[in-house]
Amino acid sequence: MDLGISGKKAIICASSRGLGKGCAWHLANAGCEVIINGRNEEVTNATAAEIREATGATVTAVIADVSTADGQKAILDACPDPDILVNNNGGPPRRDFKELDRAAILEGVIQNMVTPIELIQATIEKMKERKFGRIVNITSLSVYTAVPGLDLSSGARAGLTSFLAGVARNYAGDNITINQILPGKMDTDRLAPMFASAAEQHGITIEQARQREMQTIPAKRLGTPDEFGALCAFLSSVHGGYITGRNFLVDGGLNSSAF
Repeated sequence: MDLGISGKKAIICASSRGLGKGCAWHLANAGCEVIINGRNEEVTNATAAEIREATGATVTAVIADVSTADGQKAILDACPDPDILVNNNGGPPRRDFKELDRAAILEGVIQNMVTPIELIQATIEKMKERKFGRIVNITSLSVYTAVPGLDLSSGARAGLTSFLAGVARNYAGDNITINQILPGKMDTDRLAPMFASAAEQHGITIEQARQREMQTIPAKRLGTPDEFGALCAFLSSVHGGYITGRNFLVDGGLNSSAF
């Protein structure tokens, strides 16, 4: 399928690995000029080279922490007027809510709510002028499904979702869409600590812990960055122009709600 976005400019935050990398690869493969971002220079540059070689796309790597003002400036200096913005950022680690102090709570909200809002504020008016914009926010299954210990991440991401619900409707008439993709248990580095902890707790290998976890998912497997990125590319395409203000679960059926 021709996604109709060849030549568009796309910023994909936190895209040196994992789900962000999957999104960057698919957007580059669709003909977009992509700006990828990460904090590790070696990894980020290697990802840029890999995507560039595989797709032939123009790929710019920006080494920056997207949560900071300087990091956002560096990304926007590399691409002041993106047609597509994919917001992504690491979240706070799993912790009992009683261990969270004010500083930790504020940092979590900055990472997973304030940062994407700031980037949308910085880019959406130019999208309006061009009558084209696609904004995809990577949030989490935990917005819909209670995950003990991820309270801060869940609260900040749910806050972002509610904040943008009205914004999405305000800009829908300008051919700008704002949607969220909610990953469940995906085959990325983020799950490695969970597998290691489970292995130690139960006296099993990490691979056994991984297999045990997969049995809790109706699909009996982890999701992949590739299939996640394909959905992101579709929502960013011309074919996604009538879809806005929506939340898309990518969780292999883990969330059991019918609606």
